[in-house]
Amino acid sequence: MPRGGPVPEFDTIVIGAGMSGATAARLLADAGQRVVVLEARDRVGGRMHTDRAAGFSVDLGASWIHGIRDSRLWELAQALDVPTIEFTVGSFQAGGRPIADFDGAGNRMSAAESARWVADVATADRALEEAISRSAPGDTYLDVTERALDALERREDALDPERIDEIREFFRHRVEEQCGAWIGDLDAHGLDEDAIDGDEVVFPQGYDELPQRIAAELDVRLEQVVRRIARAADGVRVETDRGVFTAAQAVVTVPLGVLKAGAIAFEPSLPAEVADPIARLGMGVFNKVFLQFPERFWEDGVYAIRALGEPGEHWHSWYDVSAISGLPTLLTFAAGPFGRHVQTLTDDEAAADAVAALRRLYGAAVPDPVARWITRWGEDPFSHGSYSHVAAGASHHDHDALAGPVDGVLHFAGEATWGEEPATVGGAYASGARAAERVLGRPVDLAAFAEGIRRSEV
Repeated sequence: MPRGGPVPEFDTIVIGAGMSGATAARLLADAGQRVVVLEARDRVGGRMHTDRAAGFSVDLGASWIHGIRDSRLWELAQALDVPTIEFTVGSFQAGGRPIADFDGAGNRMSAAESARWVADVATADRALEEAISRSAPGDTYLDVTERALDALERREDALDPERIDEIREFFRHRVEEQCGAWIGDLDAHGLDEDAIDGDEVVFPQGYDELPQRIAAELDVRLEQVVRRIARAADGVRVETDRGVFTAAQAVVTVPLGVLKAGAIAFEPSLPAEVADPIARLGMGVFNKVFLQFPERFWEDGVYAIRALGEPGEHWHSWYDVSAISGLPTLLTFAAGPFGRHVQTLTDDEAAADAVAALRRLYGAAVPDPVARWITRWGEDPFSHGSYSHVAAGASHHDHDALAGPVDGVLHFAGEATWGEEPATVGGAYASGARAAERVLGRPVDLAAFAEGIRRSEV
C-alpha cells in the first residue's frame, strides 16, 4: 500500500478463522480495533471441524487437549463451561490405559505378555533418549531409532529379533500418529517438545464450539480465498478472489501447508527469516476413520485395541470413542505415507480395508459397520495437510521464527508458529494471543478474554 494513499479500511486484517485467527481477531476487536477476518472456507473453525449431521458430534479435525495441567486452552474451555470427557491417548504410550494387545500372529496377548511388551518399550525408549542426545545435525528420527535398537541387540540380555521388530514398528507408528510423517522425514529432535502434562480430554459437543463462540461477534467474511498480500511500511493490501481489503497490519493464520504450497503470493517476497522456516518445517498428513457398528464386539473396559507385528503394519490402533455418541464406535488413524495412500481409496475401500484388519484380530465377530466417517486432510486445498512437524534439518526454533513479524505490519500465527506446543490447538490458541499482543504492543489478559465471551452470550 503506497505512502500517502487512502486511509485503510481496517486496523487489522486476520486471514483465517481457525482457533488462532479467531483468538487474535477477538482480542484485537475487544481492544477497540476495526478488524475483519477473511476465511476461505464456508465455515469458522479451520482444522477444527465437527460433523453433527448424525445427531451427535464427530470431530473430523482436532479432537484433544493434549494435557490439561497448566494449559491455557483448558482454562478457556473451563471458563466457557464447555463439556469434556477424559480420554488420554494410550496408544502413544505403551501402557497406562487398558489396551487389548494382539501379537504378530493376531492372538490376544495375556496380561503378562502385555506387561513384558510395556517393559520392552520402556527399555527401548531409554536407549532412544540416549541416541537422540548423541545425534548430529541432520540426523533423522529413523537414524536414532536404528542406533537405539542396534544397542539393544548388542546387550548381553538382548531382546530377540521379533521383539525388536515390534518395537521398531511401534516407534514408526508413534511418529506417524504424532507428526503425520514418515519416521525418516522427522528430525532426530522432532519429538523433543512432545511432553503431555496431565490428562487429555475430548469434546462430546464438538471441538469447533470453541472457535465458533470466540468468533461469534466478529466481522467474518467466508469464502474469501486470499491470493496476494502486498505490504509497505504504512500497511497491507490483501487481495482475495472476491475483492481487495486494506489495513494497517495483517495477521496470517493459514496452515503451514498453504504457505509451503505457495498458494498466497507475498509482495515483496518474505524475508529469509520467515521464508526459510516455512521451507524447512514439514506438513504431515493425519487422517481419521470412524467406524460405527451395530453392536460392540470388543471387550468391556478396553480403552484401545493395538495390533503388533504384521497385523498392525497399517491399521494398528483403534480407540473406543463410543462415549461421545453412545453408539459402538471405533476410531483409527491413517497417517504419514499410509495416510496419503488411504486418500487414493474410495470411502468404501478404506472402510473395508480397516474392517478387514479388525477381522484378522476378532474374526467373524466383527460385523459390517453401519456408518463411517473418513477424512482426507492432505487433499484439502485450504490446509494441504493436517499439522506441522520438525522435518529433518529443521528445529523447534523454526516454529517461533515463522511468527515474524515482517516489516512491522505482517504477523503469522497458527500451530506451526508456536515452538512450545506445535501441532496442537493449544499452540494455535497461544499463537493467536501472541499475535494480538504484538499488534497491540502490550500483553493481553486471557482470563478477561474468556469472561468477555461469556458476557457477550448473556
